[in-house]
Amino acid sequence: MPRKILVTSALPYANGSIHIGHLVEYIQTDIWVRFQKQRGHECYYVCADDAHGTPIMLRAEKENITPEELISRVNTEHQQDFADFAIEFDNYYSTHSKENQYFANFIYKNLAAGGHIERRTVRQFYDPAKEMFLPDRFIRGECPHCGAKDQYGDSCEECSKTYNPTELKNPISAVSGTTPVEKDSEHLFVNLANFTEMLQEWTKILQPAVLNKLSEWLESGLQAWDISRDAPYFGFEIPDEPGKYFYVWLDAPIGYMASFKNLCDNKNMNFDDFWAADSQAEVYHFIGKDITYFHCLFWPAMLSGAGLRTPTSVFVHGFLKVDGQKMSKTRGTFINARTYLNHLNPTYLRYYFAAKLSNGVEDVDLNLEDFLQRVNADLVGKFVNIASRCAGFITKRFDGQLAAELADKELYQQFIAAGNSIADAYENRDYNRAVRETMALADRANQYIDEHKPWILVKQEGSEAELHAVCSQGLNLFRVLMGYLAPILPILTEEVGKFLNTPITWQPEALIGHKINKFKPLLKRVEQKQIDAMIDASKETLVATPVEKPVENIADTISYDDFAKVDLRIAKIVKAEHVEEAKKLLKLTLDIGEDKHRTVFAGIKEAYQPEQLTGRLTVMVANLAPRKMRFGLSEGMVLAAGPGKKDLWILNPDDGAEPGMKVK
Repeated sequence: MPRKILVTSALPYANGSIHIGHLVEYIQTDIWVRFQKQRGHECYYVCADDAHGTPIMLRAEKENITPEELISRVNTEHQQDFADFAIEFDNYYSTHSKENQYFANFIYKNLAAGGHIERRTVRQFYDPAKEMFLPDRFIRGECPHCGAKDQYGDSCEECSKTYNPTELKNPISAVSGTTPVEKDSEHLFVNLANFTEMLQEWTKILQPAVLNKLSEWLESGLQAWDISRDAPYFGFEIPDEPGKYFYVWLDAPIGYMASFKNLCDNKNMNFDDFWAADSQAEVYHFIGKDITYFHCLFWPAMLSGAGLRTPTSVFVHGFLKVDGQKMSKTRGTFINARTYLNHLNPTYLRYYFAAKLSNGVEDVDLNLEDFLQRVNADLVGKFVNIASRCAGFITKRFDGQLAAELADKELYQQFIAAGNSIADAYENRDYNRAVRETMALADRANQYIDEHKPWILVKQEGSEAELHAVCSQGLNLFRVLMGYLAPILPILTEEVGKFLNTPITWQPEALIGHKINKFKPLLKRVEQKQIDAMIDASKETLVATPVEKPVENIADTISYDDFAKVDLRIAKIVKAEHVEEAKKLLKLTLDIGEDKHRTVFAGIKEAYQPEQLTGRLTVMVANLAPRKMRFGLSEGMVLAAGPGKKDLWILNPDDGAEPGMKVK
C-alpha cells in the first residue's frame, strides 16, 4: 500500500557556502527519498535556508548590505549547488518567511497557554566593543567539563556536553576579540522538564546510540530552554515582547513546517494531513549528530506543547572526515561543494558516500585514494563496463535491436529476486549494504559475459544468434542493476534511460526485441590530477582560521641579519582587479621601477575596491620567492597594517617616493 511520507534535512545556515561535509546529509536523504518515490510512495522532500540570527546580521553589516539581500543571494547559491549534485527537493524555502513567522507565533502562544513559558533574569556575555549581547557561537573558550580549548559557547565538540556560555573558561568574543563582560537581561524560557515523560516515551523510536545519549540527558534532568534573544537581532520579534526576538533555534526547525506549508499552498495539498496531531502520514528528519539535542528533545517538545504531531523518527548520522581528519566549518577545514564540482563529477561523490553510509551515527571518512580506486573499479570498471562490453555489438551487428528472448531467464530472475534484499537495505538506510549487494550482482553479470566471450563469438562463423543473445542478456542485467542504483546515481540513470530507450524502473520486465540507441561513454575514470587540482583549489579554505584574540606573547624573534635580507621597495599600483572565485584576494600589478612589473595577489578585498588602489604607492617585499596559486603566480607581497578585514590600510609613502626606491 502506498505510504504518505514527508522527509526533511537539517536547514543549511544562510551564512556560508555548502561544503562536502553538508553533502553527506543531503545525499543520504535524497537517496532515501528517491528510493521511496521509485517504489511508488507519495513522498515529499522539503528543506529551507536557516536565515536568522546574529551571524547573518553581522555578515550583512560587514558587506554593507541588508540581511534580506544576503540571505537571498545565499539561497540562490545553495539551490544551485544542490541542483548540480542532483539533490531534488520538492520545495526549498527560507525561514525568513510569512509561513515561518505564523508557525513560530502559533507554537509560542500554545506553549504559553499551556503554562510552559517562564521568565528569568539571566547573566550573559556582552561585548562592550560592539555594544551587543553575544550569541553562544560567538563566544569561544575552554570547556568547563573537559577543558578542551577553543570551544563554542553552547556545547563542546570534544565531550559533547552542553553548558551556559558564562561557564566557559577564558572566554573571548569572536566578534571583536575582546574579553566579554557579564550583563543581566530578562529572557523567556520553555520549561523542558514539563515534557520529560513524553520525551522518555517518544525517544524509544530512535537509533540505539542516539537513545543512549538522550537517556543521559533525560536522567540528569532537562534544563529550561532559553528561546529569546535581545535586540539587535535578525529574526522574528516575539509577540507582545518588544525588543525580544525568537532564538534562531526555535524558528529553524519550524522551517520544515513552513516549507511544507508553502508547497501545500502551491500544489493545493492538505497541510494537516501531515502535521495534525492525529495524522497517519510519516514524517522523518535527517540530521547530523551535533544537533541531536535540538531535534530530539526541543523539537518534539515544541510540537507536543503546540498540539501538533511529533516526528515518526529522526535519523542521525556522523560527521565527514577527509583522509581521517575531522572537518570543521569554523576552522575552515572544508572543501566547498562548488570547488568539488569545478573538478569532479557529482556522480562520483554520491556513489562513494553511499558505499560508506550505514544506518548508524559513525563518522564517514572520505579517503581520497580509496575514493579514486573505488569509483574507477566499481562504477567504471565494473558497472558501466557491462554496457560498454555489449552495446557496440548490438548496434553494429543487429541495428540496435535486442534479441527476441532472454538467453538465461533463470539468471535474470535471480537478479530480480535480489531486489527485495536491496530494497530492505535502502529502507533501513543501510546504503553500503545496498551497494555491496548490487556490485556483487555486477560481478556476476561480468562473469556471464566473460564466460561467453562476445569478442570471440563475433569472429566465429555461425555465432551470430549466440552473440545477439549474450549481449542482449548482458544489457538486460545492466538495466536491472541501474534500477537498483538509481536512487544513488540519478544523473547516470537518466543517461542510461536515454541509451536503452526506456525508463529505468525497479525490478523491470525484460526488454525483448527492443530498439536501443547508440552507446556513448557513460562515465570517465577519475584521474589523480583532478583530485590534486581540487585540493590545490581548496587550500585557501583549508587553512585554519583562529579566533581573533588579544596578542599575549611576542612572536619568536629573528636576528637582525635575517631581517636585513628583506628587500622592501616602493611600488606603484598600476592596476587592481577582482579575482574570480576568491573571497579575499585582489590581483595587483605593481611598478617597481626600471619598467619592471610584478603581479601580486593580496588578501585585502574586504578593505578595498580595485578603483581605490589604482595609482597609489605602497611598500612591497620584492625578494619574496614567487608563490604559485590557483589564480596565477604571486611575485611578492604588499605590506598593510591594521587588525584585518575592513580595518586594513595599504601603506602610502610620501608623494616624493618613486617606484623601485628601497625602504630603509
